Amino acid sequence: MTRLLERPLVHFALAAATVLVLPLVLRSGTLASEILIYGLAAAACNLLLGYTGLLSFGQGIFFGLGSYAAGLLLLRTGWPALAVLPAVAVVGAATATAVGWLSIRRQGVYFVMLTLAFSQLFYFLAYTFSDLTGGDNGLLNVPRPMVGGKPLSDPWAYYAYVAVLFLALFAALQRVALSTFGRTLLAIRDNEARASAIGFPVRAFKVAAFAISGAVTALAGALHAMLIGVAPLSNIEYHTSETLLIMTIIGGAANLFASVLGAAFYLIAGDLLSAIWPRWLLLLGVLLVAIALFMQRGLWGLIERAAALATRGGAGRSPDERAAPEESRP
Repeated sequence: MTRLLERPLVHFALAAATVLVLPLVLRSGTLASEILIYGLAAAACNLLLGYTGLLSFGQGIFFGLGSYAAGLLLLRTGWPALAVLPAVAVVGAATATAVGWLSIRRQGVYFVMLTLAFSQLFYFLAYTFSDLTGGDNGLLNVPRPMVGGKPLSDPWAYYAYVAVLFLALFAALQRVALSTFGRTLLAIRDNEARASAIGFPVRAFKVAAFAISGAVTALAGALHAMLIGVAPLSNIEYHTSETLLIMTIIGGAANLFASVLGAAFYLIAGDLLSAIWPRWLLLLGVLLVAIALFMQRGLWGLIERAAALATRGGAGRSPDERAAPEESRP
């Protein structure tokens, strides 16, 4: 069963099942759409964190720019959404290429600080150029997509629109992760010096990973702006980057569906706990500490352990323990 969970087709089937199950378990079409949107953005973040080993606090830049680009194009050009989304992806990829090219010139904590500095820079640019972005108020009246000449004003109708794009982009990210490019990213993550010595252009691969991640994150930001009808200033804050990283860590790194799982857990838990206790983020902090100490593979790791327990040959051991050589076990 554990080997079954490692198959990419199973991961896509789980993503498709999530799309089908959410309308059955949630009353709010808006919340269901947010889960898919943030799940997509977290999966793009995972391409950097889990596959390339880059802890970036700049994902909010691309999410916010996607929101603003979609809002401006829809309001000022009259383009249909299906024409706007490719343009948004180009904006996200171009910006991510520039940010990534400058940030990867440093490693470790200096890389993290550079991405955080870029995040603050873009936030203050958005705040300053209020004629374009709306400043504190955000860019208002962002319209929903039109299908058959009618806007998707019903939340569940828009959910169906998001679901189709979510599955298409999730499949595309899977293809990237499973390609030679994706396997090279894993090699760079595990041993960058060795990958460079072999002859791989490490910087070029990192910048390409940034570009792909930025394009998908910008598309998620565009879908979010069309969902709530506004491109808010908060979308480009560094808090958005923190949220996406938290979702990725909760779900589990180096697994795209785990990011969707983390996004669903974060948003549903936030929706439930915020109605009970205004300081619910304190509980989230405790959860993150527990994950860092005892569940480094996140929620997906728990699923793998459950699968190992359900398998006769697993004998209750985790996949990591079974993969270890016999002489290393106590």
